[in-house]
Amino acid sequence: MPRNINYLRLSITDRCNLRCSYCTAWDKWEKLPAGEILRYEELLRLAGVAAGVGIRKVRVTGGEPLVRRGVMEFIQALHQQQGLTEVCLTTNGVLLNDLAPDLYAAGLRHVNVSLDSLERDRYRELTGSDHLLEVLAGLERAAALGFHPLKINCVVLKGINDDELVNFALLARERPYQVRFIEFMPTVSQEQWIPHFLPMEEVRRRLAAALGDGVPVGRNATAGPARIFRYPGFQGELGFISTVSQHHCPTCNRLRLTAAGRLRPCLFAAPELDLKSPLRQGASDEDLGRVFREAIHRKTAQRDAFVPGRAMVSIGG
Repeated sequence: MPRNINYLRLSITDRCNLRCSYCTAWDKWEKLPAGEILRYEELLRLAGVAAGVGIRKVRVTGGEPLVRRGVMEFIQALHQQQGLTEVCLTTNGVLLNDLAPDLYAAGLRHVNVSLDSLERDRYRELTGSDHLLEVLAGLERAAALGFHPLKINCVVLKGINDDELVNFALLARERPYQVRFIEFMPTVSQEQWIPHFLPMEEVRRRLAAALGDGVPVGRNATAGPARIFRYPGFQGELGFISTVSQHHCPTCNRLRLTAAGRLRPCLFAAPELDLKSPLRQGASDEDLGRVFREAIHRKTAQRDAFVPGRAMVSIGG
């Protein structure tokens, strides 16, 4: 049965205000020249074309999307694109406390915050910056404003932050957050990945020992790969994403568009389709739609490789 490819991750910048150690080999990374990054009007046009071929959900990503000027107006305009039913944002949360009211006014309700430690010194070591208190304040403010769902994405790193699993889970008991645990992917190198990879089944085993078993929650049509569970006495939920050990390729419903205008059918597979060149050379919406359809056609149930092929900050996660 063919999959319904209805979800587009739309990167609007490769800039970021953190330097997370597992994201990118920062000493080798070179940011794109400004002229190579798609303009907002180009991104909006492509979002409209994507809606025309069946995309219903768009997640704005980066880099860190909130560092790009004009992002509020862009998010507001995305909400007005005919055919789109969901507009979401993934952020590292550093600017969320200041910008949450404007994001809410722009129509946004669904926010994912990437956060890998609740300990200040460890957060500083992982990200290269001392912004944990700002991120936690941003989560509190977003919750108070009524953002829902409000999700926390925690990449589990064996020997680094796996002693914090229960503390992260308890955030969902005290607050209406969906805390999602994500397997560490080999995004920088096999040498860095191997010693710090922890299978999600082990994460679930440890949490079950502390919290008991959760009740599975059903998925909606545009949901991502997380398996969601509710636990007695919790305001929120826990999610588990087994990107490596139990990859979800056969059910993946996503495409990725990089800030440089490259359309990726798969995070881990090599083919990228060029949308920027035809877009800037005057291609019609019909021509651009054919590129999206080709990307959908190229999606496969088999993973070709275990490395994304370029820096994660440049892909958009």
